[in-house]
Amino acid sequence: MRKLAEQKDRNHMGEEQESVSGDGKVEETEASLEAEEAGSAEEAEGAEEMTETADGDETAAADSGEAAEAAEGKSFFKKKAKADKKQDAMKQKVEELEDRVKRQMAEFDNFRKRTDKEKTAMFETGAKSVIEKILPVVDNFERGLATIPEEEKGNGFADGMQMIYKQLMTELDSLGVKPIEAVGKEFNPDFHNAVMQVESEEYESGFVAQELQKGYMYRDSVVRHSMVAVVN
Repeated sequence: MRKLAEQKDRNHMGEEQESVSGDGKVEETEASLEAEEAGSAEEAEGAEEMTETADGDETAAADSGEAAEAAEGKSFFKKKAKADKKQDAMKQKVEELEDRVKRQMAEFDNFRKRTDKEKTAMFETGAKSVIEKILPVVDNFERGLATIPEEEKGNGFADGMQMIYKQLMTELDSLGVKPIEAVGKEFNPDFHNAVMQVESEEYESGFVAQELQKGYMYRDSVVRHSMVAVVN
């Protein structure tokens, strides 16, 4: 009886152990499922956090890119403004130099013209001075030729004097020296020097009736006025 009771107790304990074991397995399974669910939730949360982090990184990267582009654009316009300012300054400097060169060229051209005019005036003054000294020689030639008798005008001496006089007048003419027309012309104080008045039936009053000394011009200026007698 005792052995039978012990056997029953063992069987009952075995059943209880099996029951406990079964319950433990169920609990373990439930715990495992809960752990898996928790892990999945954590993974999902982690994935969501990673997604949010990635989105944040992309947004930050986009903001950073926009900021970099804005900074680059600002730097470009700043450099462009500086380059334009420098170019304007250089352009203004070039214009100032061009204006200075033009002024200097104009001054040099005026100086050259003034110098040429002064040289021409000096040359004409010197030429007129030489011509004034030659004119008395011409006067003496003319007086000498006028005193040659008619019977001697064909001899060699008279012809030689005539040829020398002609050569002298040709040279003076080539230099621009020309005699002033007087007789029969209206008196002009710019060319004539009236030293006396005469009566004349040939010319009207105020006209030159007689030339006492021949006048000459050098180009456009009078070297010596004609000494004349004007009709009263």
